Amino acid sequence: MPREPKHASNRQAPEIDPEMDDLPLSKRQAAIDGLAPSRNELKQQMQDLQELGEAVASLPVDRLDKLKIDERLRDAIDELRRTRSFEGKRRQIQYIGKLMKHENPEPLREAVASYRVGSATDTLALHQAEYWRDQLLAGDDAMANWVKEYPATDVQQMRSLVRAARKEKLEPGERRGRAFRDLFKLVKDQMQSASGDAAGEDDAPESDLPHDD
Repeated sequence: MPREPKHASNRQAPEIDPEMDDLPLSKRQAAIDGLAPSRNELKQQMQDLQELGEAVASLPVDRLDKLKIDERLRDAIDELRRTRSFEGKRRQIQYIGKLMKHENPEPLREAVASYRVGSATDTLALHQAEYWRDQLLAGDDAMANWVKEYPATDVQQMRSLVRAARKEKLEPGERRGRAFRDLFKLVKDQMQSASGDAAGEDDAPESDLPHDD
């Protein structure tokens, strides 16, 4: 008996999200087979990559130079820095987000996190220096407390700067005088020096540390 012709399957091909055009072929096929993230998950992933790309673009140049990123991404970041218009920046950030799909995101996340921690530490140190400067100018008792914390300070130099800063007569809204700025610099430098010495002691090998006889 002759075989009956096979009827075409009524199964419809899955609808393809236009945004998947940006995905590599293997991922597009996985999406068709139902093995890839949903449309909403893909959009969230793209948004995350765009935000990461924007954070990477905000890193200082010296930190960017240390990152192993594609030349196209680096060129796009440089172009973003040169762009002035809001709309131009918006489009360029979207372009950077697309380029981020070809990068390993983990080292870039680590670089961004490391920079942000360092910036937060620097900001805290700045506030502490401002606090000590204001305390030293507010009253003589602060000098004794300062010397307890930072005994390596040139006390004579600091007293001289404190006296000079207190005598500076400034009009409202006028910038601070030289003695005020020099006092702040001395405070900040002493704090940084003490912080560096403490870090050096923590890193010193055990053989260099004093031992009881």
